[in-house]
Amino acid sequence: MEINEYFTTPDLNLATVVSLSYPLDSIERLSDKKRAFVFKRDSGLDQLLEAFWRRETRVEPLQFSEQRKMLLSRLDNEEGCGF
Repeated sequence: MEINEYFTTPDLNLATVVSLSYPLDSIERLSDKKRAFVFKRDSGLDQLLEAFWRRETRVEPLQFSEQRKMLLSRLDNEEGCGF
């Protein structure tokens, strides 16, 4: 995996915002208890990340909550499979 080809974050809230616009590529194990979300990177994703850190991103609360639950479910499934 090339460093600049993918964006990886262990931050659930950031991953939730990103996953509303970009498909989750995979979940990477960082340690026994820590995972990171991996997304394919492009210029649009970089702009979204900049907007997120500048606090310019707006998300509908219910959509955010449901997407966050989906990511948590994916984490639970990854841990349950012994990955």
